[in-house]
Amino acid sequence: MKEQRQSAILSLIQKHEIETQEDLATSLENQGFRVTQATVSRDIRELKLTKVASKSGGQKYVALTNYEQQVSEKVIRVFKDAFVGMECAGNILVIRTLIGMGNAVAAAIDAFNFEEIVGTLAGDDTIFCVIKTVDEMNTIMNKFKEILGS
Repeated sequence: MKEQRQSAILSLIQKHEIETQEDLATSLENQGFRVTQATVSRDIRELKLTKVASKSGGQKYVALTNYEQQVSEKVIRVFKDAFVGMECAGNILVIRTLIGMGNAVAAAIDAFNFEEIVGTLAGDDTIFCVIKTVDEMNTIMNKFKEILGS
């Protein structure tokens, strides 16, 4: 019963903008599930649901994994759209971006969470990406090329 109810919750939040626990409980009851507020609250926690801005200006529940996927796609798009080129200098990868996009691309690189990267420093159109070792430079360059699709 729990699996069916939680599956119904995931389906409901994908199809409808569910803003409150009460809305979710009502929707579940309309589908034949008898639930309490405590059950709905526990399901929300177990499913790792979170609220994000909805198109109507309010907030709605989404599954965290779906939201992370949307964020990930946006991060990749920023990286791909603003990337101009890269060149290595020792263990520093110098990345060129479109003018004004250095910070956005550096934030995208940071979001990738590659363990080989110590950190990034961004200017207007240039990023210094510090790699742990010179030996890991090719690994990072290949990861970037894979993201870029080249």
